[in-house]
Amino acid sequence: MRKFLVVLDDSRECLNAMRFAAMRAAHTGGGVQILSVIPPDEFQHWIGVGNIMREEARERIHAHFEVFAKWMRDKQGVDPELVIREGEAVPEILAQIREDEDIGVLVLGAGLDKAGPGPLVTQLSRSSGTLPVPITIVPGELSKERLEAVT
Repeated sequence: MRKFLVVLDDSRECLNAMRFAAMRAAHTGGGVQILSVIPPDEFQHWIGVGNIMREEARERIHAHFEVFAKWMRDKQGVDPELVIREGEAVPEILAQIREDEDIGVLVLGAGLDKAGPGPLVTQLSRSSGTLPVPITIVPGELSKERLEAVT
């Protein structure tokens, strides 16, 4: 089964990327894999404190994931899979794509601010010619109705 890989983070544009991935998966019989990357700099403390912070980060990710997963199951009939990795975002995204051959499309949300589409979109689009899968960039301002129409 082809999977749509979407990145779960704290950005506003993440929401439209999640919606798009779930709708496309529902319409094409695919699956959704949600990847959350915990940056290494969050744990540069004493070992005990770092371990507690790592566990708290994982709990936050699971809670955030469950909100999206419930919507995907209830509204789209898609049961997403959660993957949590630790490291720098772009290398971890690329590693996940290379390690899971079922991933067919990377779905990213484009930011709305004047600084640009966001660091992930900027960095990954620069290397898009050598990626093993296509990237779909979902505009952050796209309405739910428009998303439904294009999926």
